[in-house]
Amino acid sequence: MPGKAFNKEIFASRLQELMKDNDDTIYSLGEYLHLSPSSISKYINANMIPKHVMIDAIADKYNVNPVWLMGADVDKFNPTDKKNKSKQIPVLGTIAAGKPIMAQEYIESYEHVGYDEKVDFCLRVKGDSMVNARIFDGDIVFIRSQPDVENGEIAAVIIDGEEATLKRVYKVNGSIILRPENPQYQDFVFSKKDMKSVRILGKAISFKSEVR
Repeated sequence: MPGKAFNKEIFASRLQELMKDNDDTIYSLGEYLHLSPSSISKYINANMIPKHVMIDAIADKYNVNPVWLMGADVDKFNPTDKKNKSKQIPVLGTIAAGKPIMAQEYIESYEHVGYDEKVDFCLRVKGDSMVNARIFDGDIVFIRSQPDVENGEIAAVIIDGEEATLKRVYKVNGSIILRPENPQYQDFVFSKKDMKSVRILGKAISFKSEVR
């Protein structure tokens, strides 16, 4: 497919646009395409021309015309109704601080969500610290990747490089408070000097629960 009609600079720009619009990262797109993050980085920086099968796969993921993706002045979207499409996102297990969260060794399984849903990964809940938010042990929570959240929002957080946890996040006078939704558990409070031990992975968007 790449040839006379292929413009790698326009391809790079349009791929960046699609990734931004769909909240994708080089890690999430690399996982979807079974490519390394460095390969995706080369694509979006116009340093490498993808094989035609990759162009087709990217176009299919975002439901765009592959010829448009290659740089041609044609309609962006295919006539296919995106509402009938779904995408696959990973369910993550233990996550090490400082490592890419989409690394293969952290993925337990996959969930399918609607194509237009702005979520990037899931966490399987362990324990009962969020029961008052109707999130129970074994539930799957869908997370949108972002480095910060608003006060009172539920977020996936790593503390001291341990397993990711779900807590309500509050920021007060430069400190971060991670609050469980269960009165049997105490808040975690981190001052400015402790901030390096806390990393917000993303905002909880929705969850899937078994009938109880």
